[in-house]
Amino acid sequence: MGATGDAEGAAAGCRARAALLGAYELGRTLGEGNFGKVKQARHRATGEHFAVKILDRGRVLSLPGADDQVRREIATLTMLAHPNVVRLHEVAASKTKIYMVLEFVNGGELFDRIAIKRKLSEREGRRLFQQLIDGVSYCHEKGVYHRDLKPENVLIDRKGKIKISDFGLSALPQHLGNDGLLHTTCGSPNYIAPEVLQNRGYDGSLSDIWSCGVILYIMLVGHLPFDDRNMVVLYQKIFKGDTQIPEWLSPGAQNLLKRILEPNPMKRINMAEIKLHEWFQKDYIPVAPYDDDDEDVRLGAILPIKEQISEAHGDKSIHQMNAFQLIGMASSLDLSGLFEEEGVSQRKIRFTSAHPPKDLFDKIEVSATQSGFHVQRAHSKLKITGNCNGPNNPTPFLVCAEVFELGPSLHVVELRKSHGDTAVYRQLYDRISSDLGIDKIFGMGSLFGDNLPSFDSRAATPLVAL
Repeated sequence: MGATGDAEGAAAGCRARAALLGAYELGRTLGEGNFGKVKQARHRATGEHFAVKILDRGRVLSLPGADDQVRREIATLTMLAHPNVVRLHEVAASKTKIYMVLEFVNGGELFDRIAIKRKLSEREGRRLFQQLIDGVSYCHEKGVYHRDLKPENVLIDRKGKIKISDFGLSALPQHLGNDGLLHTTCGSPNYIAPEVLQNRGYDGSLSDIWSCGVILYIMLVGHLPFDDRNMVVLYQKIFKGDTQIPEWLSPGAQNLLKRILEPNPMKRINMAEIKLHEWFQKDYIPVAPYDDDDEDVRLGAILPIKEQISEAHGDKSIHQMNAFQLIGMASSLDLSGLFEEEGVSQRKIRFTSAHPPKDLFDKIEVSATQSGFHVQRAHSKLKITGNCNGPNNPTPFLVCAEVFELGPSLHVVELRKSHGDTAVYRQLYDRISSDLGIDKIFGMGSLFGDNLPSFDSRAATPLVAL
């Protein structure tokens, strides 16, 4: 029976591997590590580029703790969906290999950028640091502590956007001790927080903040704040916070570095205080996480396998809505409000329009941009992001706009708030509805008033395609 089970598992692994590799065209090698290679790949159907990490299972199993490190990285990345964190798209495995399909970041490491420029201007350093803090604070909100933050583990794409990577040493809530602290000493010597070295337990958030401070120092000054060939001397410098912060830096940068590189974690600045710091606040636009409705990670043979559903051909800019989905909009049938603190009508607004989908997207983009928000098109929706509470209380703001087709000349537009203040959300959709010439916008479930829509199967042109 055991042999049969092993054979079935191996066969499942081979099928998962074949399905994954059949979907991608592997290209040049991007890098090599202890466990295998990272190759560039192109998705055959969409043409999108990815990075495929191919790990040798034998090597992973031969090194103590390496198997746990790989599993931990996969488990962590499946939890995270943020523009400043490298995204995991698929995982599959065969008997000898593990395949991780990751977001392809084409700009190299932050380390390389600093090495080329020697040091960055305060403006560029601040912009990158803001993204780093946005990504790290998001991880902390998810209960993830990186524990190995350094320029080599921070990637930058060609647009200058930071992507945090390498979560092999990360900690999750289940790794906390009974005292609510972490106890494993790990990280890179020059970036490790002093409390981690003391073996008394440490707060993962504050230790990550220390590492972010070391990265900020390197970006602005051009060399490590704590460095020595003798490890004992290096750790003594870290314990004391023994470093020189140049006076030629702006007063704000000096102050923030001093408050982050505070050796006493109880006196160290926290994430919320960093985001409110005057130097950090300059030109700061908070970045919202990806929408919760974005595609889930597909896991192969090493985790429960999900069937891959092939996309139908046709216009991908809009979704066709059938009668059952339309009826489900009615307030009498919508149960989501029972499980959420915020009322459904405060999060979702729908209205009908005869405008073509492209015109709707264009007009919504113009309205949102003129209201001071940033807009990006992703798949079949618009994502509207920005800062909704002002400089003294920065809060990420994310609204998704999606169009559904009811018929050849009738569409439903949905504005869904994922993050941010409800009052700002209402101001935004008031502006959008005015620009679109909509007299009245209805809340979720009120699209058709108190009555459910009726359907006449005898009609020559049905209102809704069943």
